[in-house]
Amino acid sequence: MKLGEICFLTNDVPRLASFYRQLLGMDDDCSDPVHQTLIAEETMLTIYNDGTRKENNNHNMCIAFTVENMDDVYQRVHALGAQILQPPARQPWGTVNMCFLDPDNNQVYLRCFPKE
Repeated sequence: MKLGEICFLTNDVPRLASFYRQLLGMDDDCSDPVHQTLIAEETMLTIYNDGTRKENNNHNMCIAFTVENMDDVYQRVHALGAQILQPPARQPWGTVNMCFLDPDNNQVYLRCFPKE
């Protein structure tokens, strides 16, 4: 069994999809107000409005991305105006991690495996 998709349910698909496109450095002009697919590789990332009202109080899950250059991505996150919960910091197990909230208050972790 393989994980096929991660989907953020949201009240505002274009806004949240735009945030993730900018975070991931993607160019795409999709404006579908109901469903947008951002990553269509082995595991998809989609943004979807299922017609129900979301309270944007998502504290029971998070998503993590592995990045090559934490400094560059940190600057991008900061420029997007995301609320930083944990700035980049080296962890005891060797990665550099950071955490922030996306526009719907989903926790997003970034991790980098520094080459030393």
